Amino acid sequence: MGLEQLNEQEQAALQKVRKRVIEAIGRNMDLYGVTLSTGHLYGLLFFADKPMTLDEMGQEMKMSKTSMSTGVRTLLDLKMVNKVWEKGSRKDLYEVEYDWYQTFNDFFAIKWRKAVETNLNVLKRSIDEMDKWIAQAEDAAVKSVLTEDQRKMREASEYYLWLDRLIDTLESGEIYNLVPRHVEPKA
Repeated sequence: MGLEQLNEQEQAALQKVRKRVIEAIGRNMDLYGVTLSTGHLYGLLFFADKPMTLDEMGQEMKMSKTSMSTGVRTLLDLKMVNKVWEKGSRKDLYEVEYDWYQTFNDFFAIKWRKAVETNLNVLKRSIDEMDKWIAQAEDAAVKSVLTEDQRKMREASEYYLWLDRLIDTLESGEIYNLVPRHVEPKA
């Protein structure tokens, strides 16, 4: 339902409520490394009753097309918005991904997977390097320090392998067997 079906007073009241929600979304997304303005852009698209162009978003948010483009690109990369096609339109149109569960899965899977891969590679390379160093070390105290550091790195690797399996449960949807999407309210 578009705002044009409401009278001025109703429109103003609804815009106030929407603005409060958009602010909360923006602040929340800022915690995850998404800028406040990109969070506000997501909020704008969340309440839009139809897909929007960059020009429309820029007008609504009083921001440049370049800023809108950067924000939309970020949201596309995070799979929080989708590019849609509309017959008769030559401009790119965007709409929010309304499945917040999928958005959560995608967002964290993308962020965590990158961190896991990077850290596992660094840890593996470091453990291998320390193996060579330990083999060459003659001093027992040096070997002890190196062995303890290596133990800590192996524990960190175990954590990242666990996190990798957690990401797999997010991506496969198995997470919902463990934590259902909907729970009946307690009486």
